Amino acid sequence: MKTKTLLIVTIAGMLILFACKQEQKEIAEVVKEEAKEEKVDLLNDEFPEAKEEVLKTMEAIVQSVFDGDMNKLIAFHAYSPKFTEFNGGEPRVGSMENEKFEREVFGSVTEVVKFDAKDLKVAVYGEVANVTFHSDFHLKFGKDLVVVNDQITLLFLKTDTGWKIVHEHHSPLKKESA
Repeated sequence: MKTKTLLIVTIAGMLILFACKQEQKEIAEVVKEEAKEEKVDLLNDEFPEAKEEVLKTMEAIVQSVFDGDMNKLIAFHAYSPKFTEFNGGEPRVGSMENEKFEREVFGSVTEVVKFDAKDLKVAVYGEVANVTFHSDFHLKFGKDLVVVNDQITLLFLKTDTGWKIVHEHHSPLKKESA
């Protein structure tokens, strides 16, 4: 009788182990399938909600220039040791130089006549967005009108406080031949 009981207990234990292994296998397959379905294509997915957030950030940046609100303009930057800027073929600069330049230049604007971003393109790659455009800025500094026609790239990073600029690149837009 003891042998029969031992045999039954052993077989039952093996069945339970087999059932648990089978269940683990099924759970692993479900998890694997869910992971396939949730896979994000950073290169091709459009991220429409994030794109809209970036566009609203761009609008707020433009408004800060129109309002002459330098603190608000600066707040759209994520200054850190990683921040970089290229401007007009000059050597790369960092956070401190960019902030100084922005405050001096945009802080000296007496009138924003025109501030257009032509051929604007927003490309979102998850938590990073690349904004490119051709500037058509007409800014008055006292009586002097300055027209800025540059190719501009702004690289944004999604932070806890919104989309922030982590890199800027400005280079003169080649004039079309007449």
